[in-house]
Amino acid sequence: MQIKAGYEYLLAWKITVPIYDYTVEFCKKYRSFLSSARTQDQMVQAARSGMTNIAEGNTQNSTGGYLKLTGVNRGSLEELLKDFMSFARQNKIQIWDKEKCRREIGEIGKIWEILKKTPTLPDNPDFPDLPDDLTKVVNLMITLVNQANYLQDRLHAGVEKTFVEKGGFRENLLIFGFFAFRYF
Repeated sequence: MQIKAGYEYLLAWKITVPIYDYTVEFCKKYRSFLSSARTQDQMVQAARSGMTNIAEGNTQNSTGGYLKLTGVNRGSLEELLKDFMSFARQNKIQIWDKEKCRREIGEIGKIWEILKKTPTLPDNPDFPDLPDDLTKVVNLMITLVNQANYLQDRLHAGVEKTFVEKGGFRENLLIFGFFAFRYF
């Protein structure tokens, strides 16, 4: 059995994998609808950053570093959400409420089945294909990013609580150094 990194057990990370994969596919498939190649690149990079900053933050020696990178992660996902919202607005695509998304986009339930099926994602999760209908695609992406943002906010709050209660590695060194200097 292969041991996985701690972040790979987090739903906050697991949900970012299909977001990244689907964003790459979306940008390839709908490149002619995007305003520029730069927009396409930025969307892919925001999705990638939304996935990789959790992994990078998990490797930090400092809780403060992890906290910072969860904030960067969340910012990247927010940027991606705004890009999909802009795409919808510019292409006159109606954005559905979450209840309609659950009813109309079966892929959402299938994705969550895969995310929750095992403690970590398999190396090649079999996520469903993007829907053929552009309105469904855009609403799927907006829904997934909103769900990821919710989970990112919870992750960030948990890391922040740990930081406040226990301090970070570097912060504890500074405190120890202060007291050591003062009393020795």
